[in-house]
Amino acid sequence: QVQLVESGGGLVQPGGSLRLSCAASGFAFSSYAMSWYRQGPGKERELVAAINSAGGITSYADSVKGRFTISRDNAKNTVDLQMNRLKPEDTTVYYCYAAHALLGRYYWGQGTQVTVSS
Repeated sequence: QVQLVESGGGLVQPGGSLRLSCAASGFAFSSYAMSWYRQGPGKERELVAAINSAGGITSYADSVKGRFTISRDNAKNTVDLQMNRLKPEDTTVYYCYAAHALLGRYYWGQGTQVTVSS
């Protein structure tokens, strides 16, 4: 059974930091590109950060460049999102996403809420 379980969300003050983690199981994690998305109420899901299967290539949305860092540990089947200098506009639900384009397999986590507020 495929599972992507996010953790680490919560309430933080503006300027603070959070580290999201996604634990994967049930598929060949090291073969999949991993991403973090976020989606606010009434908004489309937005790609925040992505990392390739080996972990050597990353990309970020312009809105989070220089503040967020995506990383993965293929030995532990985890992908993390370190979020620094958080802003109120970062408040939303964050989702972990696994993709293997060649196999046509795509998986979503259940999401974790991040709230940035004083």
